[in-house]
Amino acid sequence: MRSIYHFLTVLSLCLMSYSANAETYSSGNQQVNLIELYTSEGCNGCPPADEWLSSLEQKAGLWSEFIPLAFHVDYWDYIGWTDRFADNRFNQRQYSYVDTKNLSSVYTPGMLLNGQEWRKRPWDKFPNQNQDNAGTLSIDVNNNQLNANYQSSMTKNQSLVLNIALLGFDLESNIDSGENHGKTLNHNFVVLGYKTVAMQPTRTDFESKQINLPQTLQTSERIAIATWVSTLQNLSPLQATGGWLTNDF
Repeated sequence: MRSIYHFLTVLSLCLMSYSANAETYSSGNQQVNLIELYTSEGCNGCPPADEWLSSLEQKAGLWSEFIPLAFHVDYWDYIGWTDRFADNRFNQRQYSYVDTKNLSSVYTPGMLLNGQEWRKRPWDKFPNQNQDNAGTLSIDVNNNQLNANYQSSMTKNQSLVLNIALLGFDLESNIDSGENHGKTLNHNFVVLGYKTVAMQPTRTDFESKQINLPQTLQTSERIAIATWVSTLQNLSPLQATGGWLTNDF
């Protein structure tokens, strides 16, 4: 009898430990707006867009209704300032949007809402693009690994991709060359780590299991995670979820 009690006690402690360390996020069935900003510290037109994106941290509906992302590109580095947050993969993502006619051309600051070019300002008036039947995306993060599940009746016989981004906050750069020479730039929602993985179809849904979180380019004291589902043929998000990472992963 003592061995049974001992087993149950150990099991209870294990479950408590998992609960304390795990982070869980889930969208509703209504589509969460994904806002993508393509920006660069070497572009003198980008700071106002960066400031606007940063201000969304204080806007009601963050994570539950919309998720902002700042992809820093490196094609302005030649002017004289190397953007430490830039990644050539983000250039390619922007070019892919042009290839699929979702974006008219490659430029900064460039904004997309739910995978569609968004030029009309003020940006904070979100167009009514979110759908009521976007499906439910749920993820949990534990010990630097992620499990994801996507339930949708609209994606049968499609190949789906899970996008994972780690976002940094309270980031500051003192610019001493290039177009923004002499400025101090502050950033939030910066994509510091990014990866994509295939989602495996099951009888009722799609899932990705035991996926390592992406490595980050830079460190940040505050980190959030953003995930979204798209098809293999189109970068436009079908559904998204995310939030603050409150544990050290």
